[in-house]
Amino acid sequence: MIFIITILLLAGDFYYLKNIAGRRLVGLRWWNEVDPNSGDSHWVFESSEPGTKIINATDSRFFWLAIYAQPLLWVVLAIVALFSLKFIWLPLVAIALVLTITNSLAFSRCDKFSQASNIAGTAFSSGNIAGNIASNMVGRFFSR
Repeated sequence: MIFIITILLLAGDFYYLKNIAGRRLVGLRWWNEVDPNSGDSHWVFESSEPGTKIINATDSRFFWLAIYAQPLLWVVLAIVALFSLKFIWLPLVAIALVLTITNSLAFSRCDKFSQASNIAGTAFSSGNIAGNIASNMVGRFFSR
């Protein structure tokens, strides 16, 4: 019974973290899409617009601490299960590791994608940086 309840709680945690908490606490969301024609899957990352959502620094720190601490906790529990010779718990730990590591990797990639798109968006929307680069490049071609 403990195994089933823990699996249900893990599934609920995975869904809540992926779809609700990530969007509310750090403005990030991810999902996996499968192309119906080719069958290829790819990850899609979504982040809130830089000026539309104010992210609380404490919430953000707690989110990132929790998302990286969860897999570490499950590794510790796996080690405890191995040393106490309770191998029956290892499938549960393996499922938990797959779910928590998937969320950790996906949110890390989503954060990197968000930072890169914010930098690119700022550079091209401000006009100053992009305009200076463009005018310098064009000026170099015509000055020679």
